[in-house]
Amino acid sequence: MSERPHILVASPTFPEVLDKLRQHFDVEPNLSDDAWTGEAFTSRLPGKVGAFLTGAQTVNAEVLAHAPDLKMVANMAVGYNNLEIPALEQAGVVASNTPDVLTETTADFGFALLMATARRVTEAEHYLRAGHWGKWSYDLLLGSEVHGSTLGIIGMGRIGQGIARRGVHGFGMSLIYHNRSQLDAATESELKAHYAPTKEEVLRQADHVVLVLPYTPAAYHLIGAAEIALMKPTATLINIARGGIVDDKALAQALQAGTIAAAGLDVFEGEPAFAKELLECNNVVLTPHIASATRTTRLKMAHLAADNLIAFFTTGQALTPVTTAR
Repeated sequence: MSERPHILVASPTFPEVLDKLRQHFDVEPNLSDDAWTGEAFTSRLPGKVGAFLTGAQTVNAEVLAHAPDLKMVANMAVGYNNLEIPALEQAGVVASNTPDVLTETTADFGFALLMATARRVTEAEHYLRAGHWGKWSYDLLLGSEVHGSTLGIIGMGRIGQGIARRGVHGFGMSLIYHNRSQLDAATESELKAHYAPTKEEVLRQADHVVLVLPYTPAAYHLIGAAEIALMKPTATLINIARGGIVDDKALAQALQAGTIAAAGLDVFEGEPAFAKELLECNNVVLTPHIASATRTTRLKMAHLAADNLIAFFTTGQALTPVTTAR
């Protein structure tokens, strides 16, 4: 019997997923509480032909130089900005992600974050817990309307469309969106969507702007001080896309200055680090990258990442590849 392929599971994951992988591979699992990153990750790659990753691990040309046997990396995420795709393709390493399985759960959370931001939910809870609530007042913690308002979405892939459906069909919102390409006429009709050729048009018109676009180097600080200044002073900005798309320090300054009413952030530049200036803002809702965090969805993501590895080493083809390497 030939030796089974050696793979690395670089972040802790569900025991049942490890059991599935062990049926096909010689697995080096991470059984600690923390992801292996940096040297701890790179030093374990020699001799491994496959790796199960989360967004915590970066795979670039420098890392690949230490992994001559690597053939496949499976990212347990729909985004893959932690992977240097040209370097992987040049090295002949296939990469995969986990699309579709987290769409609806992430859209649920995106809309929940919009609601919490518009209606000042966390600010109100902090106010109550601190013992400040002594009487009813007509102007106590006044928020922004959601129903009947204008929803702006930048990035209209699966998750963006899911948020749009919740807003348009559930809350009677008007929809304006910007995307790299315009949606087909049938989808636009279903969503009653108005296409904006520039993000600036969305920023100017929307009451609530939601960012759901993938991260690329071109998207770095796509939303900075100049873009925030285009928004209505009553508007909210929601980022469930990726950290680095928003200049978080510029956003904090805008929130403190009242340039916009509020923001909700699930992702941050350099996370788990984040701009500490945000902690000084009462008008921001902060969550630790949990948009896909239900047990059902995270388990589906982990199984799909594992199935990508199994399919590749069984058939030579990943199920959901993001590279063209062979």
